[in-house]
Amino acid sequence: MNREALIERLQRKKAWRVAVEYLILTLATLIMVVGVYVFKFPNNYSFGGVTGIAVVLSAVVPLTAGTINFIINMLMLVFGFIFLGKGFGVKTVYVSVLLSVGLSVLEKVWPMSGPLTDQPVLELLFAIALPAFSSAILFNIGASGGGTDILAMIMKKYTNLDNIGMPLFLVDFVIVVLSCFAFDIKTGLFSLCGLLAKSLVIDGVIENINLCKYFTIICNGPEPICEFIHHHLNRSATIFEAQGSFEHRKKYVILTVMKRSQAVELRNFIRIHEPDAFLMITNSSEIIGKGFRGLN
Repeated sequence: MNREALIERLQRKKAWRVAVEYLILTLATLIMVVGVYVFKFPNNYSFGGVTGIAVVLSAVVPLTAGTINFIINMLMLVFGFIFLGKGFGVKTVYVSVLLSVGLSVLEKVWPMSGPLTDQPVLELLFAIALPAFSSAILFNIGASGGGTDILAMIMKKYTNLDNIGMPLFLVDFVIVVLSCFAFDIKTGLFSLCGLLAKSLVIDGVIENINLCKYFTIICNGPEPICEFIHHHLNRSATIFEAQGSFEHRKKYVILTVMKRSQAVELRNFIRIHEPDAFLMITNSSEIIGKGFRGLN
């Protein structure tokens, strides 16, 4: 393959990867739009972020929560460009604009005068789960929903704070407290539950998205297992020579990491073709290197 053909192939591959990435960004943002508009806004749940601020302000100013969210997000984008420069995050800009426009469009297309159901706990679950699931997907591919995330990026650049999460949590907590005064104590308590649960759901989803299986295989001969790993699973492995402590026989230790679906195939192969092998499988959500996540 000549140089021009190789460059063209790499460019097509990159373009396809970017297209898939932005498709995922769009779907994740639309999930967030539904969760916020259908379940969060009508119930006045205000557990942090720009959408939480919008819910509280909509009770005291003659603007809808969607309109307030749009205004604040656009201001945050302006601050981002001013303090972080033009390249502070194309993906974040895309998601922030799409989220704001999506909420505004839904207000025009499907105006909601009240909650979707008469079950506030059920709606709280969806108000937490949908945006948290969406945020986890966005964070996992290097984007965010904008808003207070942009504020965090500015604080990280211009302050000496090591833990930006705590100031943002305090801001979110203040929003929850204000919701008690803007609405009622029941709404405030629901919002507090949402605030406490949101981060747990995000962390859990991210961990499950990135979950891999780390194999430690002790066997007499590594060739059949490594051949299956190389040619069938398209993965690699590391081999060590070892010695059994009881019979002092020569053994081999194979180390390899792969996705969950591949892990099932490898486990079944070893069970059938190398039944004497000793197999240890460990969950890991932080695998960094070629074929997995980059160092950045």
